[in-house]
Amino acid sequence: MEHITLLIGIVIVTALVFDFTNGFHDTANAMATTISTGALGPRVAVAMSAILNLVGAFLSVEVAKTISGGIIDEDSGIRPEVIFAGLIGAILWNLVTWLAGLPSSSSHALFGGLIGATVVSVGLDGVNGDAIVMKVLIPAVAAPIVAGIATVAATRLTYRLGRGRAPEDTAKGYRAGQIASAALVSLAHGTNDAQKTMGVITLALVTGGVVAPDSDPPLWVIVSAGLAIALGTYLGGWRIIRTMGKGITDIQPPQGFAAQTGAATVILASSHIGFALSTTQVCSGAVMGAGVGRKGAVVRWSTAGRMVIAWVLTLPAAGLVAGGAALLADQGNAGVTAVAVLAVLACGTIWALSRRKPVDHTNVNEVGTQEPVGAVTAALRSVAPPPAGPVGSAAPEGAAETATERGVPGIAPEPAKTPTPAPAPAAAASGASS
Repeated sequence: MEHITLLIGIVIVTALVFDFTNGFHDTANAMATTISTGALGPRVAVAMSAILNLVGAFLSVEVAKTISGGIIDEDSGIRPEVIFAGLIGAILWNLVTWLAGLPSSSSHALFGGLIGATVVSVGLDGVNGDAIVMKVLIPAVAAPIVAGIATVAATRLTYRLGRGRAPEDTAKGYRAGQIASAALVSLAHGTNDAQKTMGVITLALVTGGVVAPDSDPPLWVIVSAGLAIALGTYLGGWRIIRTMGKGITDIQPPQGFAAQTGAATVILASSHIGFALSTTQVCSGAVMGAGVGRKGAVVRWSTAGRMVIAWVLTLPAAGLVAGGAALLADQGNAGVTAVAVLAVLACGTIWALSRRKPVDHTNVNEVGTQEPVGAVTAALRSVAPPPAGPVGSAAPEGAAETATERGVPGIAPEPAKTPTPAPAPAAAASGASS
């Protein structure tokens, strides 16, 4: 076994940077609905998610082996420079979609980056097409659909079981259920997503001759990957949390509980069989399913459409950036240095742009400019009017939204108006005679 070279060390550090961006990019998967409904405060939520992401990193290595020895052919002449270029493509796409507040897939960004860099440097022979189709593309299509259907059923069942009971009577139970299901999603996220970075680092170690092919990730790789994703999770990707919690549909506690439970089940099942699916797509599909499952709720399909476009673009976009980085990195040490400098400049530019309209734990639940009302949304509102209720009545404890918000998604609620008292009989008669 050789010692870790400087280039492999750079690849390892870059992989951990990607793992960090994966953490704050995907915090919304576990905690967006919990934060939006008020079940947990923003800071408490991301802290709990970070701890459970770290714990989840130690539960399995099946997904890591899919990355290190499944998608990319270890014996095709892959060099550390190729992995470095692939990671750069994934990091930049993660940051661009974070800036836009779009919950795109960090997993597919990583796959696209590795595939693009490998094709440019080695050729199509360096990519295992069957593994990509069976363990990446098919799960990418099936996972959000399965999660959405499961959540529709779970949401309807949840509301049916709670039918006839006052919201204040069930608020505490749903709050506890949301916290438990959010914890399960965080654990599942660490089990699935932290392993992807473990797989990349292991692949770099294999290409450098540090470990034997088909090896499991060393313990120090597992620990470092778990810590990196936990730190990113704790910082919180507040822009994406806002989109996931408030931008897709208006979430009530029963919906949040159903969405998180359905998503966690799908993620844990896929981790067990080695499917490196996107937790973002699973959780987004579950949130949309929760919107469809509640009577009177309307999914904001324009926001969902932008998300789907980002999902479709993720693999090719990250692949193109990584391919360009691979062309430059293949020129030797000067090329690798140039790629690193350009990547740092790009990351700095994205961060500077994000400071123009910062989003953090203090304003994550504030909804900015509302999207225009489309034909589908308008039609659904016409057949599902807002529920009637006493004007100016106080919302029950634990409720996440007012009746106006529940019935008319996408429209900011107006402040309650004091009802104008009816004129006295004498005044009314006087007005009539005049």
